[in-house]
Amino acid sequence: MDQDRERAHRAWRQAERIKRLSDGLVKLGPLRLGVDGVIAWAPGAGTLYSAGAAGLLLYEAVQAGAKPATLARMAGYLLADTGASSVPILGWAIDTLFPGHLMAARALQRDIEKRHGKSELPEDWGRARSWFGRGRRASGPQTVDLPEGSWRAK
Repeated sequence: MDQDRERAHRAWRQAERIKRLSDGLVKLGPLRLGVDGVIAWAPGAGTLYSAGAAGLLLYEAVQAGAKPATLARMAGYLLADTGASSVPILGWAIDTLFPGHLMAARALQRDIEKRHGKSELPEDWGRARSWFGRGRRASGPQTVDLPEGSWRAK
């Protein structure tokens, strides 16, 4: 039972990653833009990305043991999103504005929270990764030692 809970929370975190990457990198008021909306304008690439992210979300939902109603709701959102990206110009515009991955990920996250309790993000979730895999939070003043002395960023 504890293993099922851990797997479900791992799926919750994976859904959070996909949600943020696909439909939440840039927020302009109520509008959100992510990789899905930008790549939608590249013929073929948008559909490929959308279908890949949709497949990954559905895989995580099945692995987490999501209810059939949740799977159906997710599939509807993801089919609409992927289908829109396959139609030139008008479909690409719709795909840019329709947050299908975000809606599907939220449906999965709510399902997991109802069955397994609230999930928490790891402490280092917001950290940027360097080439060597170490994260560093860019907050507060940074000090860099230079030959002439030190410099303090504001």
